[in-house]
Amino acid sequence: MAIDPDAVHRVVDATHLAVLATTRPDGSVHASLVSAGLLSDPVSGARSIGAVVGGGTRKLEHLRRSGRAAAVFTQGYRWVSVEGPVRIIGPDDPVEGFAAAELPELLRRVFVAAGGTHDDWDAYDRAMAEERRAAVFIEAARTTGNA
Repeated sequence: MAIDPDAVHRVVDATHLAVLATTRPDGSVHASLVSAGLLSDPVSGARSIGAVVGGGTRKLEHLRRSGRAAAVFTQGYRWVSVEGPVRIIGPDDPVEGFAAAELPELLRRVFVAAGGTHDDWDAYDRAMAEERRAAVFIEAARTTGNA
């Protein structure tokens, strides 16, 4: 059942932890735990779930190939699932309409939206660049849950 965007916001903000699911090339499900938050896609402006994903990971490889994902958040027995197409913005995933020089600030915004804090943003930026991390946005094309 589709749920109210405000209910999605309440559950996401309460936890910031989600199971991110996409598919492998054989069609089986690849799922892992990520820190994620609600924010607008920086290119389309669409309401999305954002997460920072390590470069060179299978998760990122699967997201690139499938182009879709779902993120499921829980707060006790309340849950919401946000599913839709993904946009990946990173050093190995340039996007038309987004300047590469803005990537460090984007990764910070996604990290903060996912509940993160940091004492040394310069060190954070260096680590993100070294790890070739990317921002992943899941457009909220479909929301379901019981929240």
